[in-house]
Amino acid sequence: MSEFVNETYRDAAANAAGRLFPLDRATLLQRDFIRKFSTHLGHLIGGGQFEAEGLLVTGQSGSGKTTEIRSLLQRFNADGVELPNGMPARFAEVSLKGVETWKDFCKSTSDAVGFTIAEKARLTQGDIWGIVIREAKINGFIGIHFDEVQHIFRKKSEVDRLAVLDSFKSWMKSHKWPLMLIFSGVPELNVYMREEPQLYRLLDRLPFEDISLPEDYQTIHEIVGSYAISAGLEVDPDLMTQDFLDRLVCAGAYRWGLVLKLTSFACTIAQDASSTSLTRDHFVKWWVNKTKAAKIATPFLHSGYETMYRRDHPFIEAIAD
Repeated sequence: MSEFVNETYRDAAANAAGRLFPLDRATLLQRDFIRKFSTHLGHLIGGGQFEAEGLLVTGQSGSGKTTEIRSLLQRFNADGVELPNGMPARFAEVSLKGVETWKDFCKSTSDAVGFTIAEKARLTQGDIWGIVIREAKINGFIGIHFDEVQHIFRKKSEVDRLAVLDSFKSWMKSHKWPLMLIFSGVPELNVYMREEPQLYRLLDRLPFEDISLPEDYQTIHEIVGSYAISAGLEVDPDLMTQDFLDRLVCAGAYRWGLVLKLTSFACTIAQDASSTSLTRDHFVKWWVNKTKAAKIATPFLHSGYETMYRRDHPFIEAIAD
């Protein structure tokens, strides 16, 4: 075995691939997606002109929205629902994180539907959008998921933002091949999307809310227990106390995705230590490894953790600002 491979961490990551804790929001997301796609498929079968519809999913960074959407679309693509032309229906994905220029945006979108634009190609925006529609139809892509969409709007003028929004609207209204679009990003994305009313009305909005206590105590309790069981670990009774659950939620900045990730890594640390039980100390060790903070300064031990760790700055103690 290579000196650079820790088998425990490798196997834990491999076993976790594609496995998600069943939160209510995943059910809502799938329900909305099924309704949109089924209507879209019916229109394709009917053969008339129609406008596609889509979804706008927003939530704080670390809320888990990208993970939930990708899991849904992976299952959808694997399902192979047949389109009227006999091709299996597919959804493409484009991450706009780090995409700032019009050229980057065009290239990323075209690549996602199977057409690579040459670096020196002299094409207008209209040419490229036509290519996207053409290639999507040829390759069976009935929609595109654009992730981290706020990045394409930040620091842009109103004119530039409206140009991008108009492109999205044009794809959804295309007479040749209307595309279902899913947009995901942080809450500010909702403000940008509202700037184009015709596009906004075609979208169902699904906000991924933060953890709310005491309403979500039971779900957090189940997360800790189920992750431990999956890792073959007993659960220390201390982890079932309100004190620990409050600290875990604070450590994850009240965001579901971060709490799930934190719990998963704590289980891996326990496995790596050949422990039979998951304890508070495993969460402390993960935090120390992540932030290099002193043990006593972690949210799992510090007496003033609620004021020391703020919801808007995950993993950063207030005194470090």
